[in-house]
Order: sequence, then C-alpha cells, then structure tokens
Amino acid sequence: MVTTPRTALVTGANRGIGRAVAAELHRRNLRVVVTARDPETALATAADIGPGVCPHVLDVTDPTGVMLLRKELEHVDVLVCNAGVLLDARTDPLTAPLDLVDRTMRVNLLGSWRLAQAFVPSMIRRGWGRVVLISSGTTAEFGGALFAGAPGYSLSKSALNGLTTMLAAQCEGTGVLVNAVNPGRVRTDMMPSGHVTPEQAARFIADVATLPAGGPNGSFLTEKR
Repeated sequence: MVTTPRTALVTGANRGIGRAVAAELHRRNLRVVVTARDPETALATAADIGPGVCPHVLDVTDPTGVMLLRKELEHVDVLVCNAGVLLDARTDPLTAPLDLVDRTMRVNLLGSWRLAQAFVPSMIRRGWGRVVLISSGTTAEFGGALFAGAPGYSLSKSALNGLTTMLAAQCEGTGVLVNAVNPGRVRTDMMPSGHVTPEQAARFIADVATLPAGGPNGSFLTEKR
C-alpha cells in the first residue's frame, strides 16, 4: 500500500537548529517545507538539503504571510516553531530596551502562536499532528527563577512554555501532541559558545516531532528526560 509522506513545516530553517531539523526530518522521509524571510535563502536551503524539500518565504510576525502559506499548503502534519530572536543579551529588567522586548515577543511568542492557530485546527480535523515549540533553559522549565541577563528573551520563552500547556490541553485526545523542547546550549550564531551541535539537537527535536501515539503532551522535554 502506497502512503503519502507526512508534511513537516519548519520555521527559521535557513540556518542553525532549524536547518539541521529540516535536514533530519528529510532524512526520515518526511516531506519538508523550509521557511526563511529571504526568498533566495529559502531556495538555497531547500536545494542544499535535498530533492523534494519545498522552500517558502515566511516572516512569522506577518499575519498575511502566514495565512497565504496556510492556503498554499492546506495542511501540515508536523509543525516545528523554531524561528526566534535574542535581542536583549547583557541587559537586565531595568535596562532592557522595551522596543527590543516587544520585537522579541512578536517573534518568539506570537509568531509561534500565529502558526499554531493557522495549522493546528486542520491537524485536529485529520486526527494526527505533532507540534514542537523550541524553548530554552533560560525559562527554568515551567517555573522558578528566570535568567535575568536577557529578560525579554527569557520571558518570551517562558510564555512559550505557557502556550505549550494551553495548546496541549486544547488538543488532548485529538491525536495531536504539543510539546516544548529545550535543545540545550546549541552552537549557533545566537550562541557561538554552545557545546551541542545543531545536528545533535536536531536528532532529539526530530524524535519529538515524530512521537508515536500515546507520547507526551504538554511537556517540557530535554534529551535527558
């Protein structure tokens, strides 16, 4: 029996963790859609990863762009919300420029929320879906003291964890699993001193993106637990 490969959408897929996750899901025989804000970058990324990878231009802060992508794709089976920014490093809650905090929230929190609203309802109707929200260790998981050295970033990821729990509760019993992932200190442009390679992080994120039925839902997951 011939079956259609599941479709995975990865935001912020032109470099770092997103690119590595897209490549790993492609290796696992999913039909991968990679997005980036620049069209040439999206095309180059798709071509570099391999045949069948589909490039799309997407700015997660642009509601019109998200709706156009939803209409073009109709549905996706796996949504990896990776697009994110770190703009307020080496500040503190009393000095962080609030315009940077606002931009951080619009990308890290509202961007993921916007993608979930666009694609999760069709997952529920189809009875299967996996949503992975890329979180951070700066949130102290689902509670506790937040890292104050990048307050806007830490709050955005903490709020993303809260969104994870709400989406997971909404999807309970539908066949759709929603989880947050802390990939650790990954060596990227955002964190050049990281000790985890993007490829190492991608393998774990891809595991969460392809969880079997009955897997965790509404959890904050790391490789250790």
